[in-house]
Amino acid sequence: MPERKKLLLRLDPAVYDALAKWAADDLRSVNAQIEFALRLALKQAGREPRNEG
Repeated sequence: MPERKKLLLRLDPAVYDALAKWAADDLRSVNAQIEFALRLALKQAGREPRNEG
């Protein structure tokens, strides 16, 4: 499996709190929830990654 990319991300505290609650509700980490939300947005925009690597 290729090494995962690291990214510094600054979020509004209210956005972080909403993500953290969503993540807890889904039994995910905040990091996994952010990736889930980004993948969902990419799919909805018709821009899914071609290579799931």
